[in-house]
Amino acid sequence: LHRHGIRGLRVNFFSPQSWGVTTPAMLTTLADKVVSLGWHIQVLARQGTLLELAPVLRSLAVPVPLVIDHLGLLDTMDGANRDAFSIVRRLLDDGRTWMKLSAPYIEADSDAAAREGKDAVARALLAAAPERMLWGSDWPHTVAEPGSVDDAQLVDRFRSWCADDRQMDRILVDNPARLYGFDESTEN
Repeated sequence: LHRHGIRGLRVNFFSPQSWGVTTPAMLTTLADKVVSLGWHIQVLARQGTLLELAPVLRSLAVPVPLVIDHLGLLDTMDGANRDAFSIVRRLLDDGRTWMKLSAPYIEADSDAAAREGKDAVARALLAAAPERMLWGSDWPHTVAEPGSVDDAQLVDRFRSWCADDRQMDRILVDNPARLYGFDESTEN
């Protein structure tokens, strides 16, 4: 798999799995399996789950780079999300955690206030650790109504979060090249 460009595993705590419930023990086991490969673990989880997983995530982010998917599904930086946002910030501040700026429409595009809250989260994360931000379209948008997500608008929205074109290039080119080892030979 490594020779063919695979560089990480995604662990889903968000949506139901055919085999049952994802557990912290599964996450730890998978991290133990990929550490020698130099791969990362990507976690998709709601705010409450991020809070529950915080000790595990902090321990994993030492030997294994950690990627938090879909903006951590954080809708705001205050209220019920404040603690989850703080956990994410501490993980980013530790220097081994990355954030995927993807799928801002999940659980947050019901109205203008929800959209603004998600945009504020994205901008705050970008300000905190621009060197560890990644972007993804989340195509084919499996959790959205068919045809309801416009990929061009997602790119425009992402652009509105970035301070300038250089920051956007960093997130689209430089950061993923560093995390995924794009400049490495695939013969490893």
